[in-house]
Amino acid sequence: MKNIFSGEDKVGEIVAKCPKASEVFQKYQIDFCCGGDRSLRVVLQEQNLNEERVLSALTEAHNKVMSLQDKGIDWQMAPFSDLIDHVISTHHTYLVRELPKLSDLTTKIYRVHGVDHGKVLSKVHKLFHSLKMELDQHLIKEEEILFPLIKAYEAQPSNELLVKAINVIDELESEHEGAGDILKELRHITDQYQVPSGGCHSYELTFKGLEMLESDLFQHIHLENNILFPRLEALKK
Repeated sequence: MKNIFSGEDKVGEIVAKCPKASEVFQKYQIDFCCGGDRSLRVVLQEQNLNEERVLSALTEAHNKVMSLQDKGIDWQMAPFSDLIDHVISTHHTYLVRELPKLSDLTTKIYRVHGVDHGKVLSKVHKLFHSLKMELDQHLIKEEEILFPLIKAYEAQPSNELLVKAINVIDELESEHEGAGDILKELRHITDQYQVPSGGCHSYELTFKGLEMLESDLFQHIHLENNILFPRLEALKK
C-alpha cells in the first residue's frame, strides 16, 4: 500500500488535509497544533518513533475517510466566518463549560489526596489554574478582538483590517504555544494521566477531564494555527 503522506510533510498540513490524522497523532502523542509547522520526520526522530508505522497509520486513516466518502467540511476553503463560528460553538463553548468543572475537581482531589500525592497534585492544581487563567483571557481576545476583525475583513476587505488581524494573531500564537507547553507538562507529571492506586472516583474524573481538555485544545489550536491564521497571512503576501 502506497503511503499518502511522507516524512517531509509538515504535521499541521497533514491534519489540515486529513482531519482524521489527528487521531493517529494523538495515539502517538505527536503535537500537531503548536508544533504543526515541523516536518513529520523530525518529530518522529525526536520521539524515536517508527516512520513507516506512523505513515501507514496515516494512510489507513486517509483511506478510511475516502472509502466512507465522509470528508466533512473543508476548512481550507470554507468562509472565514463559518470557521470562526465553528471554533466558538464547538471549542469555546466546551472550554466555558468544562474549565469551571475541572477547577473544582483539581481543587477537590488536592484537598482529599494531598497527603499521599501532594507533590504531583500541587503541580496539577497550579498548572491547571495557570492554564485556565490564560485560556479565559485568550477566549476574550479571540471573541472580542480577533474574530470581529476577521469577519469585518471578510465582509469588506481592506489592507488595514488585514494588518490589524495579523498583528493580533502573532500574540495569540505565542499564547497557544504557552498553553501547549502546560498541557505537555501536565501529561508528563501525571504519568500519562494514570490514576494511582487508591485514587477515588473524583481522581479518575479529574484525570479523564484533563485528558479530554488536552484533546479538544489540540483540535482547537490546530484549526487556528494551521488553517485560519495561515490563510489570513497568505492574503497579506
